Amino acid sequence: MGDETGNRARHVAVIMDGNGRWAKRNHLPRAMGHRKGVEAVRALVRSLGSLGIECITLYAFSSENWKRPEEEVGDLMQLMRRFIKSDLPEFIANDVQLKILGDWRGLDADIVASLEDALERTSGGSRTVAVALNYGSQQEIARAAAKAALEGEVTTETISANLDTADLPPLDLLIRTSGEVRLSNFLLWQAAYAEMVFVDTLWPDFTVDHLKTALDDFANRERRYGGR
Repeated sequence: MGDETGNRARHVAVIMDGNGRWAKRNHLPRAMGHRKGVEAVRALVRSLGSLGIECITLYAFSSENWKRPEEEVGDLMQLMRRFIKSDLPEFIANDVQLKILGDWRGLDADIVASLEDALERTSGGSRTVAVALNYGSQQEIARAAAKAALEGEVTTETISANLDTADLPPLDLLIRTSGEVRLSNFLLWQAAYAEMVFVDTLWPDFTVDHLKTALDDFANRERRYGGR
């Protein structure tokens, strides 16, 4: 592992926070904030090739989000259905492979079927968009440790090998929008040595230029991984 500046982020993760506040600020229903947030996702997907990012992981729906009002959860599920259907051709056109993290098979049967279809049809993509759905990092670590124990030995290596992200590059950079400064049960294990950038911009207003700024910040940081 290098410790020089000028690093390139291969794997970037984003906590997409602020949809509700964006809607409130613009005097719109919360559902409109979520829809606007999807537009920001589309822009990032289109930019992956030009930015040299191999993988971007997006926190779309946490295991704690079920505590939100039933109407909002329903709106999010409907938005997910529309996103899978409408954006699948764009994923394929942009040579992007879809990956899903979390307990996504616990979602509604029609969503699971659509995701399975999307995973199969994008499997040849050279870049990856990993979407965390019904995801909680503590739960992921517990599942991975249990699997490692069944396989015979619990070590950092065997836990890592059983995480949802086992086949992804190591996490380099984690970005959170909206001004909040916490990880909210997202990629806790993977973020052990990741660089972090917290921005005040609400997610629906987050653009490719904001991402470029974060990547430039990352490139100029010195990564020591606990060393000197």
